[in-house]
Amino acid sequence: MKYWLGLDCGGTFIKAGIYNAEGKELGIARKNLAIASPHPGWAERDMPTLWQTAASVIREVLNHCGVAAQSIQGVGISAQGKGLFLLDKQGQPLGNAILSSDQRALALVQAWQKAGIPQDLYQQTRQTLWTGHPVSLLRWVKQHQPERYQQIGSVLMAHDYLRYCLTGELACEETNISESNLYQMECGTYDPALARLLGIGEIIPALPPIVGSAEIAGRINATAAAATGLQPGTPVVGGLFDVVSTALCAGLQDETRLNAVMGTWSVTSGITQAIEPGFDYPFVYGRYAEAGKYIVHEASPTSAANLEWFCQQWGIHDYAALNHCVAALPKAGSQLLFTPFLYGSNAGLGLSASFYGMQAFHQREHLIQAIFEGVVFCHMAHLNRMRQRFPHTSALRLTGGPAKSAPWMQMFADVSGLPVELPQVEETGCLGAAMAAMVGTGAFSDFTTAQQALAPRIETVQPDASAREAYQQKYQRYLALVTTLQTLQNTDFKETL
Repeated sequence: MKYWLGLDCGGTFIKAGIYNAEGKELGIARKNLAIASPHPGWAERDMPTLWQTAASVIREVLNHCGVAAQSIQGVGISAQGKGLFLLDKQGQPLGNAILSSDQRALALVQAWQKAGIPQDLYQQTRQTLWTGHPVSLLRWVKQHQPERYQQIGSVLMAHDYLRYCLTGELACEETNISESNLYQMECGTYDPALARLLGIGEIIPALPPIVGSAEIAGRINATAAAATGLQPGTPVVGGLFDVVSTALCAGLQDETRLNAVMGTWSVTSGITQAIEPGFDYPFVYGRYAEAGKYIVHEASPTSAANLEWFCQQWGIHDYAALNHCVAALPKAGSQLLFTPFLYGSNAGLGLSASFYGMQAFHQREHLIQAIFEGVVFCHMAHLNRMRQRFPHTSALRLTGGPAKSAPWMQMFADVSGLPVELPQVEETGCLGAAMAAMVGTGAFSDFTTAQQALAPRIETVQPDASAREAYQQKYQRYLALVTTLQTLQNTDFKETL
């Protein structure tokens, strides 16, 4: 029998899955990943520990499934995008990795915005500027940790680092590095002029070669084989930015479907064959896994991680009970609002999370309902903009852990007014990574063929027309609250006083 292994590195967990040529999942192993916050707004990860954890989940899934190492035909990796994983000139981790949710570069990005730098960049990179972009973090390191900056040998992202640990080969995978603000989107190459514009021109020699998602970028070396149980020489492909992985598993192939991902990040994606200018809003483009296509997406760290935080604070572990209590409440029946900005905002840099409208009669279930609603409302900001770029959207495909929550999915359908289609894939990151390995090792000729062969069953949630007016009224109140918070954030109280 032939099998493929997909490794998925997310914001909270790392997972490994094994799949056969029909896309059947034999098993999954997962472990939690710790996030260090040595200062407010910082989000870091210990790189050696990440590799050790990755190796352990690979070994665990091989043992759990009883699959012989020689049966694994190839390995793929899907991971969170952006952030910064640095190696020194000897190829060793250079301090902790900095994750995409890190906000230490906030003041720097705000200064760039005032100087008009994002507008200069956009026409070349098709990216906005975010605190978690590699360029923002590199400039911050240069300013605040100059000795560390001088020691940089290689600039990587999460799956590039894990691939390096598996193979000893340095490369940057295209779907991810294309969104770094160091890459000319239409030319498909690094551009030293971009780095110079951002004050980090000397970093260009530290950028490894670019590889495709399904391109064999290296093979399992002896050290990694001993740590993981994989066979030495097993091919490892470039891999995927996780939003690309989920789009592949959701079956996106044309402009009639958008894919929403609910996890640490709120992401809405669409697939297109062309970069279209002429919009007032700067849509973010990235290279797609399939040659000649782009992924367009909106994203912010404003999704289900807000509920995870709430559950951790109050020791809640029964998600079925959460769903039950939300389903038992009238739709949009409470005046309580929640802005899901615990880890960042899609409405302005520096905005914070908050409950508004809380009174003594509110119970815990009202707070949970407000979190459900706030996350959906925040997704709507992305979805509404994306529908301008994709006017023929007829349905929304939704993936991520919350897709298992029936009341949350019904809420998404009710608020958006679109049918919500739920691909029945347990782990889109692992399957997408395995799909890249299948294409790279010749099991399928390309990603479109792989998508068609591995197409999952789809369940559909239709919107409840009777709830739409109530949700729209509450959504307008949410937007008014966000506008007020923006005004508060931008007010200089020293001048006022």
